[in-house]
Amino acid sequence: MNNDSSATSNANDNRDPDRPVRVYADGIYDLFHFGHARSLEQAKKSFPNTYLLVGCCNDEITHKFKGKTVMNEAERYESLRHCKWVDEVIPDAPWVINQEFLDKHKIDYVAHDSLPYADASGAGNDVYEFVKAAGKFKETKRTEGISTSDIIMRIVKDYNLYVMRNLDRGYSRKELGVSYVKEKRLRVNMRLKKLQEKVKEHQEKVGEKIQTVAMHRNEWVENADRWVAGFLEMFEEGCHKMGTAIRDRIQERLRGQQSGNFKYLLQNGNGDEDDEDEEYYYDDDDYDDDEEEYYDDEDYYDEKDEKNEKEKKAEREKK
Repeated sequence: MNNDSSATSNANDNRDPDRPVRVYADGIYDLFHFGHARSLEQAKKSFPNTYLLVGCCNDEITHKFKGKTVMNEAERYESLRHCKWVDEVIPDAPWVINQEFLDKHKIDYVAHDSLPYADASGAGNDVYEFVKAAGKFKETKRTEGISTSDIIMRIVKDYNLYVMRNLDRGYSRKELGVSYVKEKRLRVNMRLKKLQEKVKEHQEKVGEKIQTVAMHRNEWVENADRWVAGFLEMFEEGCHKMGTAIRDRIQERLRGQQSGNFKYLLQNGNGDEDDEDEEYYYDDDDYDDDEEEYYDDEDYYDEKDEKNEKEKKAEREKK
């Protein structure tokens, strides 16, 4: 931080205030992604007035010190030119920066992340060792989770899928560097995988339908239980009301019958008393022992039978 501040003060003293600060960033920029763009954005915004130069190494030096790239140098240069933060692209950039390169392009600062970048050329331990010592290094932050190596790793991990993807899109096996046997094996495996995916999809659909049916069944059972409980409650209430009504009617009729019998008994009881009064209560003066006639029962029935015989005999004679 002290080196940066002193360098900044020296630069401010020696350069034209209207002249933008020339900041340099370099790299391979293979498979240009948003992590690259963010680092260039930080470099561009490191000063209020910045002119950003971006150096990109060619294929020869890159393949020598880092390895094979997916994109060639022309494609990588063109990708940088289409980044809005870049003011100028420097092709064939050196692997290690020296003072001659800084003076040639009038570079004030070099922007990169602070992690040591091993010098594969053997010139030093860190590619940016020189500019750090000179106080012309401007630190930027890496974007975690994205890098060219990560993208390549994703492709390698699903290599067979990408081969089949390109075969289905019309690429030949020779263009993809795939043998005849491997192509057939990949196609069979892909068919089996698609079949497995369809089976899994159908299983999921069936499972969803079963869950739906089970849910509706549970809902129906709950409703049925409520309906049955409600019906039983209404039935019990109705039976209770009916039993109460029948009991009340029976009690009412019994009370009516008891009342009628009581009245009947009262009426009949009064008549008997009157008869008894008429029968047993009389005037002793009117009673005369001499006028009362007494009949013998046997004599009475004998006379009656004799009379009947006479009548029957008279009728026979008339005939």
